[in-house]
Amino acid sequence: MSKVTGTGRGAQAPAPHAADSHDLIRVHGARENNLKDVSIEIPKRRLTVFTGVSGSGKSSLVFDTIAAESQRLINETYSAFVQGFMPALARPEVDVLDGLTTAITVDQQRMGADPRSTVGTATDANAMLRILFSRLGKPHIGPPGAYSFNTASVRASGAITVERGARKAVKATYSRTGGMCPRCEGRGTVSDIDLTQLYDDSKSLNEGALTIPGYSMDGWYGRIFTGCGFFDPDKPIRKYTKRELHDLLHKEPTKIKVDGINLTYEGLIPKIRKSMLSKDIDALQPHVRAFVERTTTFATCPECDGTRLTEGARSSKIKKISIADACAMEIRDLAEWVRRLKEPSVAPLLMALQHSLDSFVEIGLGYLSLDRPAGTLSGGEAQRVKMVRHLGSSLTDVTYVFDEPTTGLHPHDISRMNDLLLRLRDKGNTVLVVEHKPQTIAIADHVVDLGPGAGTAGGTVCFEGTVEGLRAGGTVTGRHLDDRPALKEAVRTPAGTLAVRGATTHNLQGVDVDIPLGVLCVITGVAGSGKSSLVHGSIPSEEGVVSVGQGPIKGSRRSNPATYTGLLDPIRKAFAKANGVKPALFSANSEGACPTCNGAGVVYTDLAMMAGVAVTCEECEGKRFQAAVLEHHLGGRDISEVLAMPVSEAEEFFGSGEARTPAAHRILGRLADVGLGYLALGQPLTTLSGGERQRLKLATHMADKGGVYVLDEPTTGLHLADVEQLLGLLDRLVDSGKSVIVVEHHPAVMAHADWLIDLGPGAGHDGGRIVFEGTPADLVAARSTLTGEHLAAYVGG
Repeated sequence: MSKVTGTGRGAQAPAPHAADSHDLIRVHGARENNLKDVSIEIPKRRLTVFTGVSGSGKSSLVFDTIAAESQRLINETYSAFVQGFMPALARPEVDVLDGLTTAITVDQQRMGADPRSTVGTATDANAMLRILFSRLGKPHIGPPGAYSFNTASVRASGAITVERGARKAVKATYSRTGGMCPRCEGRGTVSDIDLTQLYDDSKSLNEGALTIPGYSMDGWYGRIFTGCGFFDPDKPIRKYTKRELHDLLHKEPTKIKVDGINLTYEGLIPKIRKSMLSKDIDALQPHVRAFVERTTTFATCPECDGTRLTEGARSSKIKKISIADACAMEIRDLAEWVRRLKEPSVAPLLMALQHSLDSFVEIGLGYLSLDRPAGTLSGGEAQRVKMVRHLGSSLTDVTYVFDEPTTGLHPHDISRMNDLLLRLRDKGNTVLVVEHKPQTIAIADHVVDLGPGAGTAGGTVCFEGTVEGLRAGGTVTGRHLDDRPALKEAVRTPAGTLAVRGATTHNLQGVDVDIPLGVLCVITGVAGSGKSSLVHGSIPSEEGVVSVGQGPIKGSRRSNPATYTGLLDPIRKAFAKANGVKPALFSANSEGACPTCNGAGVVYTDLAMMAGVAVTCEECEGKRFQAAVLEHHLGGRDISEVLAMPVSEAEEFFGSGEARTPAAHRILGRLADVGLGYLALGQPLTTLSGGERQRLKLATHMADKGGVYVLDEPTTGLHLADVEQLLGLLDRLVDSGKSVIVVEHHPAVMAHADWLIDLGPGAGHDGGRIVFEGTPADLVAARSTLTGEHLAAYVGG
């Protein structure tokens, strides 16, 4: 029997194994959103960066095609019963997707703003700490739930009858010890309602005393107040007796009969608590949100002192530290405390907790504490918190998909993020990154550049290859990759100052600073140094201050740029006036909606655990309106044709001639100003990229009557070419007499500033101080801070 060893001098190398040939992810004919039949091959076990201007189709290719199909195929491996509990995912519009591996997506979606969600509960750290205290805490107060501020104590007694065949068993009592503070219900704050914001006590109800949105005396509320008989609707509220005032404000739900109809009357305060105050404030309509912010005052809960926990949970300690103390520590300090605990009985738990906390420190989030509300994290911080669970994973041959992982990172922190991405790759994983920052593009093994433009002008692959090839390729990204803006030769002179004295929000250490007005002022510093605390916690939010944060735009498939910016109102009125009909006819969410698809343009068929099917409505052909509505024209166009126009064409259309509508033209001008000229007026908000949503929000706020604009990282999601346009917009705002204060890390924005305020020197308790104030040229010359060093290197100073 012959034996082949393959080691002889003349022996042939073994034939490659078939399993080793699958080293590419092949995409053929991708057509999601604005992609135009894209076909590419992505190398596996490499770091591939996808770049291109905002709206060019990067997320559509990476998230909506590759990652979405991977997730759908994984879900299909479960039984139909289990799939019934999972989100049903539609197959992306693509001809062939080959060579996929399991995809783990780490996106930039902000974490839920629920007050009971914290950094600790959003990761596994709190769960492990609760187990630790339930095993080692003295005195012992109960199981892990006894240390959880999301678990209420319950005690019940009574008979529960369980039928098993002919036998009956009775269980008499039930009790559960929870850690939730009964006063604030685990929120850490108690809310109080300012009654002066609910009504004007000099008026009667019939005179319009109520100032609550939607509580008009003309509708059902008026009939209920008039017919309930608990108080006189014609008497001024200040003349009410104690009983009448109690009934108006606090009465528990009571059945009443008005005009022969059975109704329920409930006091104003419990009613608005349920309908408005209990909801996520970001999900409310703008006028309702303004009312809630005006009406509600929050104070630290006096019973638990803001820790959210019962007295029992706070009294149980390990080495003089309670779980409340542990959650309030900065994570790097907590990691040191856990490292000092030597207890063999819980060794595996300590090891897992130690690894989780060390991952926070390693990823640059050691300055956070576990009790930090998740809703207060920036987009970049939220993304890095989600990365924590993947850092020590032993999985290999996985596809990790990141959406701008450098968002919210100072140039100093970007190199640390780059190391993490390379480490994931070196473990044998495929890493796909959507990114604009040159520092991260530079470490790519493979680059895919989409474009050439945005929206309908994008959706094609302009370049595929190495970083050096991209530089020489002549695409928009290639041309801007080595852009280094020069420092301004002349800076503007401030017109005044906004004085901040003794600021102590979060980690600020009694900061005194004069923020110049009438200029472009940039506030910078490493992540966690206190920039947002200074801007949002110390700049008075009085009249005239317009704050544009990083919060996401809330909107459904029915929301589009026209509805979000208020543009649809003047357009509807112009159509109604030109045709002598009601404005409501020209809304696809109102009377003009196609009856077959209810104005959605598509008809959805639910297929239980299979992905639902969306088919273009046959009656309106996707136009969303009744045929009769489309017979009405303005300037020769019907309403569906107007909503299909891009902003730039609509600006021209409403600017002159028969369709001239100044109110619409003004809003369109603002949209064009922020670089959204290519966006269709009726494009669903759900299809917009992160950068587009940020600029849409900015365009909306530009209409606000304000003298001071506060912007929180406006370059998020913006390509290098888009940043130039944004700087032009900021210059125009300042030149028109506004003051612009920007929290920003982007070196191009810092170099363009008139005045820089640098916070630091580090993050958390190592930050919170002003380390530099002055012009960018002074900072580059001094190089006294981390920001100064990086800015000097960037501008070649």
